[in-house]
Amino acid sequence: MKGLFIISGLGILAMLAEIFKFKKALFPIVLVGILGAYAINFTEWNQNINIEAFSNMIRFDNVALAFSGVILATAFFWFILANDYFDEDHKTDHFSLVLFALVGALMLTSFSNMTTLFLGIEILSIPMYVLAASKKNNLASNEAGFKYLIMGSFASGFLLFGIALIYGATGSFDLMAIRAYISHAQGDLPAFFYAGVLLMLVAMCFKVSAAPFHFWAPDVYEGAPTVITALMSTIVKTAAFAAFMHLFLVVFGGVSETWSMVLAVIITLSLVISNFTAAVQTSVKRMLAYSSISHAAFMLMAILANNRGWASISSILYYSLAYSIGSIAAFTVLYNVSKEKENANIEAFNGLGKRNPLMAACMVVAMLSLAGIPVTAGFFAKYFVFATLIGTSFKWLIIVAILTSAVGAYYYFKVIIAMYFKTAETEAEVPVETSHTVLLVLTTIFTIALGLVPKFVIEIFS
Repeated sequence: MKGLFIISGLGILAMLAEIFKFKKALFPIVLVGILGAYAINFTEWNQNINIEAFSNMIRFDNVALAFSGVILATAFFWFILANDYFDEDHKTDHFSLVLFALVGALMLTSFSNMTTLFLGIEILSIPMYVLAASKKNNLASNEAGFKYLIMGSFASGFLLFGIALIYGATGSFDLMAIRAYISHAQGDLPAFFYAGVLLMLVAMCFKVSAAPFHFWAPDVYEGAPTVITALMSTIVKTAAFAAFMHLFLVVFGGVSETWSMVLAVIITLSLVISNFTAAVQTSVKRMLAYSSISHAAFMLMAILANNRGWASISSILYYSLAYSIGSIAAFTVLYNVSKEKENANIEAFNGLGKRNPLMAACMVVAMLSLAGIPVTAGFFAKYFVFATLIGTSFKWLIIVAILTSAVGAYYYFKVIIAMYFKTAETEAEVPVETSHTVLLVLTTIFTIALGLVPKFVIEIFS
């Protein structure tokens, strides 16, 4: 709870930095504030705090605190990555937008009411629309922001319509009241209630960019500035999955027969479309965009398993952490490489193993983790998801996931091959800031450490 207030305070502080002329100190203040929020976050473990001032519509239980921890840790790494992107003229604007997006993300981990769900999504989304279009002189960035706004608005419309139908059936916005209504009804629910559940499923699939609701993602990811793409593919996705999981495992788990087969079809489409389309991409950023759709499908598989214990929740938590750390590392390398060529193609990575051996080595670990190769965190992330599906009627999805992951390994290895087995146009060293070097080393260590000792995350709720 206090972490949410700290991040909100940092957002307000960022807006005041220009007026009171301390914007040069803003970066260290934000980093210290995020670390403070992260530390205080876990002092509330096992306390199950409701915020009474908000009519108990926000609840920080252990699951909310764990996902908040992933978001705050990723945010700390992201600010190190993005620091030199913020120019002095718009530094306070960008900092405040990102921090308020973080507020929305934290709300999505802790909402206990449909009202705070919608507020969290909008508080997260509106700054992201602006940030996607933040390169005002770049047509692709403007187009990305516009597409993100239009498609996000459609998704919000589906979400609101679904919430309205569910409220009409249950007479409540409170999640536990809706869950109790489903339990007491014992299947005797009006047809429009099920329509509301499916509409909310479609809306959340838009938010996590699952196929066939993914069409906005590649264009927005490619057009947005690289650091903003990194923000969308990590923090935004983690928050969206925390909300998705809370809705469909906790609230709508009792009517899983309504949405399970629909979700299984969405997962299959996401795995097939994303991996085969990513394999033919030449733009690394666009390839990572399609890759994110594939990873979304894996996390959806854990939701589909509908495990009433902690297995599904733990596997989604581990997967989101492993994916976020690997993505931050990959986007850090891409950001430095694309300083020479905007929206760098795979050819831009040619010879990187000689031009900057450390950066290339860190990129190899990131690619191996995203591909799910042992002993990286990505391997166990996929393993734990598969484990949740064993014993369900959807175990056939494991075969689909393994076959499509083989295609995924192909396009990840294309980057590795370019770095070590192809010759660059120039032998000049690729410069990288000291802060980015430290960031790459830290994320690489975390990726390997998570793969070696996964139990520290996967057993967090035990």
